[in-house]
Amino acid sequence: MEDYIVSGGYPLCGRLSVYGAKNAVLPVLAGSILGSDAVFLKNCPRLSDVSYTLEILRRLGCRVAAEGGEVMINPASASSWRLDAGPAGEMRSSVNFLGALVGRYGRAELPMPGGCRLGSRPIDLHVRAFREMGVNVEVSGGVIRAEGRPRGTDVRLDFPSVGATENVILAAVMSKGITTLSNAAREPEIADLCGFLTAMGAKIRGAGTGTIRVEGVPSLGGCEYEIMPDRIVAGTYMCAAAAAGGEIEIENVIRPHVEAVADVLVRCGADIAFADDRALVRVRHPLRSAGVVRTEVYPGFPTDCQSQLMAVMACGREKGVIVENIFENRFRIVPELRRMGAEIRVNGPKAEVRGGALRGAELFAGDLRGGAALVIAALGARGESRIHGVDYIARGYQDLAGELSSVGARISVGK
Repeated sequence: MEDYIVSGGYPLCGRLSVYGAKNAVLPVLAGSILGSDAVFLKNCPRLSDVSYTLEILRRLGCRVAAEGGEVMINPASASSWRLDAGPAGEMRSSVNFLGALVGRYGRAELPMPGGCRLGSRPIDLHVRAFREMGVNVEVSGGVIRAEGRPRGTDVRLDFPSVGATENVILAAVMSKGITTLSNAAREPEIADLCGFLTAMGAKIRGAGTGTIRVEGVPSLGGCEYEIMPDRIVAGTYMCAAAAAGGEIEIENVIRPHVEAVADVLVRCGADIAFADDRALVRVRHPLRSAGVVRTEVYPGFPTDCQSQLMAVMACGREKGVIVENIFENRFRIVPELRRMGAEIRVNGPKAEVRGGALRGAELFAGDLRGGAALVIAALGARGESRIHGVDYIARGYQDLAGELSSVGARISVGK
């Protein structure tokens, strides 16, 4: 397995461009099986999770072709409603196939989803919503089995879960009747999924709001669609500039999607200006405290940028506080940052971070965003760091080492 070797202390300077969003493209790929004709996707990121999902589609019987950032899926020959434990067991997002397969076949069988170990990530919200739609769902022996044609009804989620919202939408687009989903997730990736399904012929209103109304249609066709830029990648680049210092321009940014992250980094002392689809980030050290930052559902501060922010705080000179309200195991990088000299106290969902002069160390990535955060911390540290487990990083970042190296970071890949 490969490692990243990072020499810290070099400011970043140059231009980076944000590619398609991981959290948008994965449910879109699952939804492609609902159509009767080919779909053509642009701005599709080259990630290991995308490769896993394309392999799932092939095993279901779809024809798949991918070149660069363009992907074609033709579901006309698909015939299977069962996912085996291979690639489906590697990702949390494989659960989206539950809604897609039920929507197409009225039945589905798949393994419990895998992915990063971020604590308890149950699918009870999905199961309850499906049962309210008339679909019988049973979970036993690590396998999810569903049977029944979805019917339109009123569904209210106890928590605005992104995955449950996506699954309900995927199941509802070809159901009988109208489904009204309340307390739906409002993340931009939900709106992107709805935009894709609408391009295929679905009837959806309220995308991006807390109430989504889906009127079932008899069938869906093919389409061409461009995936939205990845707001978490943009936030990661911003945090990298904050930790390393310097000045970078980030292209293909949608300002409202990243404002929560930008606002916190401005509190830390960064100068961030937006123009059209670009963000210019200038950072001069030392960093200030961001005060108290709480992760929240969109449009609040995203949990997927919390680890990166912790790395930035560890590079500062003042105390900051992070309160994690989404996942209970998002503080897995704390022992690694302590190896680098950071002072971090954890009390339940709260972490108090007092930065200092971080030093390079041998580090171990335990999840996707935590791995990116360790790269960020290493950029702001003195000396050399070796980061193991970078396969996690490849699940959500398209050559993070190469992208950051292009703007002056000293990163090499070793074994």
